[in-house]
Amino acid sequence: MRTDFTVRTKRLTLVPLSMKYLDTTCDYAMNSENAALMVYLPKRSREEVAEFIKEAEAQWKLPQPDICEFAMLLGGEHIGGMTMYFEGDYTRGELGWIVHRDYWGHGYAAEAARGLIDFFAEKMKINRFIAHCDAENKASVRVMEKLGMTFVETHGGRFNRSTEGERLEKLYETVLG
Repeated sequence: MRTDFTVRTKRLTLVPLSMKYLDTTCDYAMNSENAALMVYLPKRSREEVAEFIKEAEAQWKLPQPDICEFAMLLGGEHIGGMTMYFEGDYTRGELGWIVHRDYWGHGYAAEAARGLIDFFAEKMKINRFIAHCDAENKASVRVMEKLGMTFVETHGGRFNRSTEGERLEKLYETVLG
C-alpha cells in the first residue's frame, strides 16, 4: 500500500483503497439507500465491487494516478470512500465521497474532503477543486457549502444508476488563494 498518499485529519485516516476493504466497501457501495443518488453506484454484485477496487489499485500503481480512490477510516474502521479525479493537466481536482449510512450526520465527508483539498493543494499544487451531486442530495450540498465551495450552476445530463431518467445536478467549486 502506498503511504505517500495517506491523509490524516482530526478524526479520520484516508488510505489508498485496496482489496483489503472489499467486504466493507460492499456494505455501502451495494446498498441502494446509501447510494441512491450516485452516478456509479450502487454496485450490483460483489464481483462488480471487486472490479472497481482492482481498477483503483491499478491507478495507485501509476507514478501519478488520474483517479485516487481512498478508504475513509475512523479509528481503523472503514466507514466510507473518497475520490479525487484529475483533469489531464492536473490543474483541477474533482472530489467525490460516500459515507456508510450508519455514519451519516457526523461531518465525516466534509472533514475527509477538506483533508484531500489540503493534501493535494500541498502535494500537487492544485488550487481549483470542484464537486457535484444530484440536485436532491441535500447532504452533499451541505458538505460542499461547509467546504466553502461556491455554487456554480444547476444543469441536466445526470443519470444516476438507481434512478429513472435524466436528473439535475448541482456543481460547486473552490479556488484557493
